[in-house]
Amino acid sequence: MGVEILSTGGTMRALQEAGVPVTAVDEYTGFPEMMDGRVKTLHPKVHGGLLALRDNEQHMAQAKANDVQMIDMVVVNLYPFEQTIAQEGVTLEEAVEQIDIGGPSMVRSASKNFRHVTIVPGPEHYDRVLAEMREYNGETTLQTRKELALAAFEMTCRYDAAISSYLRKQFTEAEGFPTVIAPKLRKVADLRYGENPHQSAALYQDLGANEPGVAGAVQLHGKELSFNNYLDLTAALESARDFEEPTAIIIKHLNPCGAASADTLALAFEDAYTADPVSAFGSVLGFNRVVDAETADQIFNSDWLEEVVKPRFYEESGLTDLTIIGAFVEAIIAPGYDHDALEILRGKSKMMRIMLLEDFAPAGRVKDLDMRSIPGGMLVQDRDYAAVLPEQWQIVTEATPTDEQIRSMVFADRIAKHVKSNAIVLVQGTHIVGCGAGQMSRVDSSIIAARKAGDRAMGAVLASDAMFPARDGLDAAAATGCSAIIQPGGSRRDDEVIEAANEHGIPMVMTGMRHFWH
Repeated sequence: MGVEILSTGGTMRALQEAGVPVTAVDEYTGFPEMMDGRVKTLHPKVHGGLLALRDNEQHMAQAKANDVQMIDMVVVNLYPFEQTIAQEGVTLEEAVEQIDIGGPSMVRSASKNFRHVTIVPGPEHYDRVLAEMREYNGETTLQTRKELALAAFEMTCRYDAAISSYLRKQFTEAEGFPTVIAPKLRKVADLRYGENPHQSAALYQDLGANEPGVAGAVQLHGKELSFNNYLDLTAALESARDFEEPTAIIIKHLNPCGAASADTLALAFEDAYTADPVSAFGSVLGFNRVVDAETADQIFNSDWLEEVVKPRFYEESGLTDLTIIGAFVEAIIAPGYDHDALEILRGKSKMMRIMLLEDFAPAGRVKDLDMRSIPGGMLVQDRDYAAVLPEQWQIVTEATPTDEQIRSMVFADRIAKHVKSNAIVLVQGTHIVGCGAGQMSRVDSSIIAARKAGDRAMGAVLASDAMFPARDGLDAAAATGCSAIIQPGGSRRDDEVIEAANEHGIPMVMTGMRHFWH
């Protein structure tokens, strides 16, 4: 199309080898490329040609007087800083050399002058620009230049954020949160709608996160994910990977209505589903093991529900008046699926989403921040991955928990962390039998948990995500029929609460660690 090309270094050599006429930038500027290529495009003849307003007579006169030619398009791919620091063992010196200076400077100059200059900030824009040039005799439209300028500033914003985040880790030893947070978020998809149909929504992926999370999971089957699916899948992921034994989690509206650990994944899923099969309708599942054929056969299986789950639930709970609708499952997330399991699941439903996240629990996830938006700002905290081991608990009652109760307490305490506050969880062995979530009063949460558990509440271990502020909460907990209690403690009336536990003859331990989840 008759475009005259200025270029530097490796790009220029590639063009020359391809037989494309090209002029070296240093030949145009009259100033040699120097300092190992650190200085080559930082020159008035380059930036003057980019920033000059073509309809400004003074600008054009100054350009002519200084032999500055107009540059109408900039095509730049920045040094691969993010790819460099992602490599294992990269040194600070190697990373610093990949901080592009001239590239972003030209990108910003071209973008600022979008009325006259086209910026092409990445290969993903090449086809569009070439198509417009062919259609408009070598020109681009103003709307395209505006959109490309926006894309360019978004790109340099992300690039600078990656540099500042990396250098902060290298240059400071101070603990605490950064003065400025510049998240590197890239839109992955527009969603059908948000929490409700009248709300628009989109999914963004955090390019600086230490783990892929649900945003980086691979969908193997099913219809597109909704806003609420992503939230529930995240809850399933966070809960399932908190356990070492084969574990199944059943999430409904962010809360685990079923959860269990067992010797096999299939048994864990049966235990989890039997906890509350009424609420499990339309749920999201999380597994911390590769899903096998036996487990897959149980999922979305109405015959299994009728023949196994219903009889067991009614017999164990005594809640025979409850209606169990069906075995409908919205989505699944797991670190893998064996071949037979995947074929079985795909045959269950065309709609059920099957999500694969191979990097299920990366160690680096503990370094990521929990960020929640509020109108006008953002709240930031460490993610809640902490746990208190039994040897660190304080047994505060006259009665001492048995080894079996301690095992159940460990499970219950971990699950309570993933239940909306105020949270009360009842556990038999290592599976939920009742859950009271999100109530304004801990007494109400205890009542709900006991109602969900039915006869299974008798002898269960009870976990509370936070302290009992007074003995009425402990009395309500004892009224469930539980045999032992685990809670953080920390109330001004702890003595009163301990006295109540002693009156009920219930062993109680305090962990000293609260797990609110609002």
